[in-house]
Amino acid sequence: MVGAVGAFLDGPVPVRIRAWDGSKAGAGPGPGVPTVVLRSRRALRRLLWEPGEMGLAHAYVSGDLDVDGDLAAGLSTMWALVRSGTIAARRPHARELPGLGVTAARLGLLGPKPAPPPEAIRIRGRRHSRRRDRDVIAHHYDAGNDFYALLLDDSMAYSSGYWTSPDHTLAQAQHDKLELICHKLDLGPGRRLLDIGCGWGSLAVHAAREHGVQVRAVTISREQRDRVNARIRAEGLAGQVQVDLLDYRDVAARITAADGPFDAVSAIEMGEHVGDEHYPTFAATLHGALRPGGRALVQQMSRGADAPGGGAFIETYVTPDMVMRPVGDTLTFLQRAGLEVRDVHVMREHYVPTIRAWLATLEERFDEAVALVGERGARMWRLYLAGGALAFEENRMGVDQILLVRPTDRGTSRMPATRDDWTVATRRDAETS
Repeated sequence: MVGAVGAFLDGPVPVRIRAWDGSKAGAGPGPGVPTVVLRSRRALRRLLWEPGEMGLAHAYVSGDLDVDGDLAAGLSTMWALVRSGTIAARRPHARELPGLGVTAARLGLLGPKPAPPPEAIRIRGRRHSRRRDRDVIAHHYDAGNDFYALLLDDSMAYSSGYWTSPDHTLAQAQHDKLELICHKLDLGPGRRLLDIGCGWGSLAVHAAREHGVQVRAVTISREQRDRVNARIRAEGLAGQVQVDLLDYRDVAARITAADGPFDAVSAIEMGEHVGDEHYPTFAATLHGALRPGGRALVQQMSRGADAPGGGAFIETYVTPDMVMRPVGDTLTFLQRAGLEVRDVHVMREHYVPTIRAWLATLEERFDEAVALVGERGARMWRLYLAGGALAFEENRMGVDQILLVRPTDRGTSRMPATRDDWTVATRRDAETS
């Protein structure tokens, strides 16, 4: 059955293909040659209707297609072939149409385009409107606290860790990342931190517990807000940490005007959800919340100039409307808001072991994940994490910590001494990367 697939492809089939009927085709076995398993005719229909990334994604998430062996290695090979055009649907000549029609009918490929799996996001409304942003965040982050507790370490940090040793655990890498942020922001007793897009409270709780900081935190995810409040009560931090269900666009009127300015502001992998049209407002919010001489730290993902969005898979399954622009463009936005850029710490390599640690946990506890998010949901996460690790490893995506200062009235922004010199850690990172 599958031997006829070549009739619809341009050139030789560069991978091994095994079909639902046991037939095989494509390249011979060997190192680096993945085996693609077609579990139903729908897999072929999906790939012929959408021969690129999304056809593969829909087929995999739906369970119509699998990859034998290491999924990340298979994806790396498959996506490289798709991007290079090595795997592409044929454009048949008119004289070939009758014969190809017979072959298509025999393979069961005729018919309408298959619908995407229900896990694909269907978001309506104006891009980056408040309602649409809430719906996007709810789709991804309100999937369930129990699922994220399964996937993440105990700190519930859902952002790149900081790996000072390959022998460290994910928990140690996340602890070191949180410490790095606290030292860059010069946090300590008596200091006040505003954490915008606080996630499940990893930084807010760590800064309050370990550094004696007073923290205001905001999120637009109810699941996250409820989880942070539970952590605050469990750790006896009710007098130090307050979390609000609040859009960043309301921070200036609802928090800064009443309780500001703050000594420090953080936004850890939240700026990607803002969008170019609203980033000046986001940057102005950071500036307005800081006292003169105060520091801000933005940890944010980036992409090359030719791929400013999150990519087709992320846009369809994970978080639509993400904007991961080149880091230089983000710096321009921040500088135009009146913030001085003091340091850009490239952390791309650190995301690779972070995501692979999440993926390893997912594989080890896959049955539990299926019970929480369903079979297709778990397969979507497996594909998302495997592909994400590759994107950072292949330098198609990056992540950076941007340290900023609001200048004083005299225009100066001298960095006060910190209790521990975070530049030592930065130099060590550069020497070992």
